[in-house]
Amino acid sequence: MPKSSVVPEGSGSPLAPYVPGSQADNVLYISGTLPFDAHNDVVHVGDAAAQTRHVLETIQRVVETAGGSMDDVVFNSLFLTDWSHYAAINEVYATFFPGDKPARYCIQCGLVKPDALIEIASIAHLPH
Repeated sequence: MPKSSVVPEGSGSPLAPYVPGSQADNVLYISGTLPFDAHNDVVHVGDAAAQTRHVLETIQRVVETAGGSMDDVVFNSLFLTDWSHYAAINEVYATFFPGDKPARYCIQCGLVKPDALIEIASIAHLPH
């Protein structure tokens, strides 16, 4: 099965050997996305809501680059560093998925940079 890389314009260089998205047929797999700027520096340090918004906007750019929309996202994996951020994360998350919600799971763990409070990986089924 052929696959293609999905890299939105202006994306920074990943910290490891991966791409922001990988598409196989109509399925788009979106790598774990952290609240990083183009230089891999953490943005909105200490603000879980702002970091979540940044992560979901980055995911949205990957999905749109592949020709889809956030309505095409069917599954999300959420990784957070502290359960105390759960409510703030969910408040922002809900604004990106106002209709039918994707399936998901959420775990608490350490992330690659200590100032990062949230990471999200996604799967989307595109219409084409």
